Amino acid sequence: MKDFLPVLHEFFQPGDLLIGGMTSLIFYDFRLLSFDEYPSTNLLEVPHMVTKFYQHILALAFAVHEINQNPKLLPNVTLGFHICDSYYNEKMTYHTTLDLLYKWHKCFPSYECVSQKKIMAVIGGLGCDLSFQMANILGLFKIPQVTFGSFASEEKGKAQSTSFFRMAPNEAHQYMGIIQLLLHFGWTWVGLLAVDDESGEHFLKTLEPLLSKNGICLALTGRIPNRSDWNTIADYNDLLSNIYLPFVDRKARTFILYGESRTLVRLNLLMYVGDPGYKDNTSLKRVWIITAQVDFTITGVQRTCDFQFFHGAISFTIRSNELQGFQKFLQILKPCYTQEDSFLKEFWEQAFDCLCPNPRVPVDVNDTCTGEEKIESLPEPFFEMYITGHSYSIYNAVYAIAHALHAMRSSGSNLRAIRDDKKIELQDFQPWQVHPFLQGISFNNSAGELVSFNDNMEVESGFDIMNLVTFPNKSFLRVKVGHLDLDSLEGNKLVIHEDLIVWQRHFNQVLPVSVCNDYCTPGYLKKKKEGEKFCCYNCAPCPEGKISDQKSVDDCFECPDDQYPSKDRDQCIPKRKSFLSYCEPLGIGLVLVAAFFSTITAFVLGTFIKHKATPVVKANNRDITYILLISLLLCFLSCFLFLGQPREVTCFLRQTAFGIIFSVAVSCVLAKTITVVVAFMAIKPGSSMRKWVGKRLTNSIVLSCSLIQAGICAVWLGIFPPFPQLDTQSLNEEIIAECNEGSVTMFYIVLGYIGLLSLISLTVAFLSRKLPDSFNEAKFITFSMLVFCSVWVSFFPTYLSTKGKYMVAVEIFSILASSAGLLGCIFSPKCYIILLKPKLNTKEQFFRRNN
Repeated sequence: MKDFLPVLHEFFQPGDLLIGGMTSLIFYDFRLLSFDEYPSTNLLEVPHMVTKFYQHILALAFAVHEINQNPKLLPNVTLGFHICDSYYNEKMTYHTTLDLLYKWHKCFPSYECVSQKKIMAVIGGLGCDLSFQMANILGLFKIPQVTFGSFASEEKGKAQSTSFFRMAPNEAHQYMGIIQLLLHFGWTWVGLLAVDDESGEHFLKTLEPLLSKNGICLALTGRIPNRSDWNTIADYNDLLSNIYLPFVDRKARTFILYGESRTLVRLNLLMYVGDPGYKDNTSLKRVWIITAQVDFTITGVQRTCDFQFFHGAISFTIRSNELQGFQKFLQILKPCYTQEDSFLKEFWEQAFDCLCPNPRVPVDVNDTCTGEEKIESLPEPFFEMYITGHSYSIYNAVYAIAHALHAMRSSGSNLRAIRDDKKIELQDFQPWQVHPFLQGISFNNSAGELVSFNDNMEVESGFDIMNLVTFPNKSFLRVKVGHLDLDSLEGNKLVIHEDLIVWQRHFNQVLPVSVCNDYCTPGYLKKKKEGEKFCCYNCAPCPEGKISDQKSVDDCFECPDDQYPSKDRDQCIPKRKSFLSYCEPLGIGLVLVAAFFSTITAFVLGTFIKHKATPVVKANNRDITYILLISLLLCFLSCFLFLGQPREVTCFLRQTAFGIIFSVAVSCVLAKTITVVVAFMAIKPGSSMRKWVGKRLTNSIVLSCSLIQAGICAVWLGIFPPFPQLDTQSLNEEIIAECNEGSVTMFYIVLGYIGLLSLISLTVAFLSRKLPDSFNEAKFITFSMLVFCSVWVSFFPTYLSTKGKYMVAVEIFSILASSAGLLGCIFSPKCYIILLKPKLNTKEQFFRRNN
C-alpha cells in the first residue's frame, strides 16, 4: 500500500535504542483538496527550507555521536535516532509522528500490523501547536516527549501530560523580562506586533495587563498573518495597505515582535512588497524587542532578503554555551555525507544555491554543487556556526534521555530479570518506564552547565539578551548584551549592559525615547489627559509644600521634617536650625542691654549699701530695698538663660527661675506699698496698726508670696518639667530649637500669679499715692507698676503671634522692660537725691518736709 501523502525528508540512524526527533525545517504551500477529480499523490509544491534550522538536526546527531563514543554512558548500547519534519502543518505533524513509531511508516494507529520500533523518547517540537499535536499521539503510547521551544503551556488550556517535558524555559518568564527591559530604558509607549494565531492572541491577552500594571501602555497592536496564500488580490492589497498602519504613530519608537521565525520573514517580505525602499525610510526605524521563538532566518528562495530593517534589535534567546567539538562536527558535512539523511541534499542546494548531481536529471555544470562548498562561509541568515539556543536545548535533551536510560538500566528495578544477554535486556525497556528516571535526572553537560527538571518538568536555564548588528553583505552578528536569570526566590532578574548595545543608525547611538509625550521635569507631576491612555498626560507643578525629584512621577511627596522644598520644588533642602544665638545681632543687642541694666542695678545696690545710714535708704524698709534690687539684678541676669541653644538644664531652669525671681521682686514692691499704708495709719493716736509696723509684716509678705510661687513651680517641675525639642512644623525653612514648657497651663499659672501680685501692688499704690510722707514711694510704685503691667499685658498677644527665636526675644524684652521700669521708676528719684542732692538726704530735711 502506498502512502497517500509521502514523507520526503527524514534522517535515520540505527541503534539498539532509538530517540525520535521532530524538527520544523521545511514548509510547503499545500494544495487545497477538491472533490471533482481523482485524488493525486502529488500534493506538494516546491519546498521552502529554513536552512538555519538544519543545525537542530546536527545538534541531535552530534549528541548521539558523543554518547556512543562515551564508554561510561550507556556502555555496550548503541543509541540511534529517527528524525522527521512537521512541515509546519497539522496533518503532516500527526502523520510524521506516527511514522516515527512504526518501522515501515504505515498509518494504522488502531493496531500494530508490523513490529514497532524501540522509540524510547521523542524530542520535539519547536512551537506550541506542533508540540501539543505530537503530545496527542505520544501521550496515548506514554512515550516521553521533550520539547525544545520556549512557549506558554497554558495556551491550549490543557492539563499537562506526565510525559511532557520542556528543555527550554517557559515563555511566561519572558513577560517580566520584557517589562523589566522596557522599564530599564524608560519606554512606556510601545507597539506590539504578534502572529495572527492562538499563541499570538494568548501573548497579547497576557502581556497587556502586565504592561498596564507596570505603567506601560500599548500605543498600538498589529497582527501578522500566519499564512502565505491569499484567496484574492483584494485581500493581498488590503494586507499590504494595513501592514504600515502600526508605524503611523512616530512617538512609539519601540516595538515588541512575537511569533516564530516565519513571522519575521513574512513581515520583512510584506514590507518589501509594499515599499521596496522601506529599509531607508527613517520614519519606519524602530527599536525591536523580539521574543525567543523568533530567529533571524530566511529560506533558500528568499536570498535577496536581509535584516537591515531590524538592525539594533534586542532579542531574547534561550541560553546556550559553546560545545567543544561542535564546529568541527559541522565542518565535515559534505553533500553526500550520508544516504540516511534526506535533509542534507535539500539543505545543501538551498543554502549554496546549487544542484546536487543526479545521473537521471541533466544539470548545467555552472549550477552543480562541487562538494567543496564551506558551510562556515554561509551568511548567518542561512546558517550559524555557533550553536543556537534551540540547538543547545536539543543537545541537552538527548543527554537527558541518555542519562535516564542509563539510570533505568543500572537500577534494574523495573526489569523482569537481570540477564547476561544484552538483546534480551534491551527488549525489557519500555518508554513509559523512562518517565521517573527522566524527571529525576541531574547532570552537568559538556559545557559544565547543570541540567535538571523542576517540579513542572521544565528546565529553568534562563535567557540571553542579544543585540543584532547587521552588515551590508547581508550577514549579521548577534552580541550578547545581558541575560535574564530565573530565580524563584528573588524573581526574574534582568542584567543589561547598555554600553554594548548598538542602536538603529537613525538614532546616532543615542538612547531612543519611546513615550507618549515628553517627560515631566522634576518639580512637576503627571496629570491625566481625558479620553487618552494613562501614559499620555500633561505636566502640572507640584502642590505647595511638596516636591518631585524624578521625571514623570504620578504624585509629589512631602519633604522629611528636617527639610523643606526648593523654590522649583525639585529637591529638598535641609532646614537650618534656628535659636536665639549670642552671635546674631538680635542676641548681641539683648545681651548688651541685659548687661547694661545688670551693671546699673549693681551700681544702685552698691550706692544704697554705701549710703545705708541715710534717711532715703532707711525709709520704707532698707532690707526690702536690698532684696528688691538683688531680685531685679537676678531678673536681668536670668535673660542669659533664654539665649543660646536650648539645653536640658536651661529649659528646666529658665521659666521657673524667671517666675520665682519676678515673684520676689513684685512681692517686695507690694511689701513697700503696704509699709507706706501701715506706717501712715499707725501714726494716728490710738491706732491698732502700730503692732504691724516693722520688718515682720514686710518679711512675711515677701516670704509668703514667694513661697506660693515656688510651690507652683515645684509642682510644675515635678509633674510636667520643661524639656528641649526641635519644632520642624512651625516654619517652612527652619527647625526651631526651643524649650517645650511641658505644661502650657502651668506656664500661664506662673505668669497669672505674677500678674495678680502686680495688680494688687498697683491698686494699693494707686490708693496710697497722696498720703503725706516726705519719702512716700507710693507715687513712684504706682507709675512703675503701670509700666510693669503695660509691658506684660502687651506681652501675651505679641508672644502668641510670633514663632521661633522671636518668641524668646519677646519674652527677654518683656523681662528687661518690666525690670527696667521697676528699677527706673522706684530708684531713680532716690539715686538723684543720694548722688546729686545730698543736702536733702538728712534727718533735718526729712522732719522739716514731714512737718
